[in-house]
Amino acid sequence: MRLVQITDAHLYADINARSRAGVPWRQFQQVLSAVADEQPDIVLFSGDISQDESAASYALAVQAMDTLPCPWYWLPGNHDQLALMTAERPLIEDVACGAWRLLLLNTRVEGKPFGELGNERLAALDEQLKSDDRPTMIVMHHPPVDVGAAWMDAIGLQDREAFWQLLSAYPQVRIILFGHAHQAYAQRHEISSHEIGVHEIGVYGCPAMADQFLPGAEYFAIDEASRPGYRVIDLEGIEWQTWVERVAV
Repeated sequence: MRLVQITDAHLYADINARSRAGVPWRQFQQVLSAVADEQPDIVLFSGDISQDESAASYALAVQAMDTLPCPWYWLPGNHDQLALMTAERPLIEDVACGAWRLLLLNTRVEGKPFGELGNERLAALDEQLKSDDRPTMIVMHHPPVDVGAAWMDAIGLQDREAFWQLLSAYPQVRIILFGHAHQAYAQRHEISSHEIGVHEIGVYGCPAMADQFLPGAEYFAIDEASRPGYRVIDLEGIEWQTWVERVAV
């Protein structure tokens, strides 16, 4: 079973509009073409579809994504307008993926760059995990970890401690994917509880489809030496392999 994660397209209604380091629509098309060549079984779009908060930007994204030869799912990022996004395509929170289960979490906070699950969403996640012990992958926009860039770490998932505390009771959670950081990230994180003991979760960030952010930067900075990309995740039983691919634009 092959999954591909894409993230942070930051599209405009104007297909010729430029970002700081490129043309988002052109980058989006080129990354999507490379993704299709991977022959994925599922594509996951982990937020920040739009930059200009326009209905047309979501229509463009859906039109392009629907050319993929597989099912695809998206979730909102901090730049997204939820009503416009869901008018084009609804959000799906729970997806069967062979022997695995995918949970797509909405961490968006209205009008804020940072993310949060909040008590209601955390309680819902608790119920979801309590009801099913299949190997589980969680997909979200905001990083639940520090990625090493001070300005980005300040606008990650704000209630991450509560999130990790909840996951400590559910060893079936094996993988977490996030967007927002516009850079690759890969670590195995250990969490523990008295009842379950210690278990390990793979936590992975993904290059943006649009501009890349400079790793390790104290303040906002574009990484002009890096290229757009995507993450491949191959699932085999309860094990997995994952890596990042970059795309020349």
